Amino acid sequence: MARIVVDVMLKPEILDPQGKAIANELPRIGLSNFTDVRQGKRFELTIEGAVTEELLAQARQAAEELLSNPVIEDVVNVEALED
Repeated sequence: MARIVVDVMLKPEILDPQGKAIANELPRIGLSNFTDVRQGKRFELTIEGAVTEELLAQARQAAEELLSNPVIEDVVNVEALED
């Protein structure tokens, strides 16, 4: 079985309270080099057989139409996951 990974992130202009909360806590645990955190979503789509360009195109369609909210999110990555 193979997998296709889809990564979705909030658009830059959308506030990210969870990312902000994490960024504020990093210095508390001694990690002060990070200036910003944005949270996102990762989906792994499992398929039978090999990943083809057609399957990647279908995954992109699913990402745009179902896995993301195009008003507030961008699909930033759709790729085959190497095992």
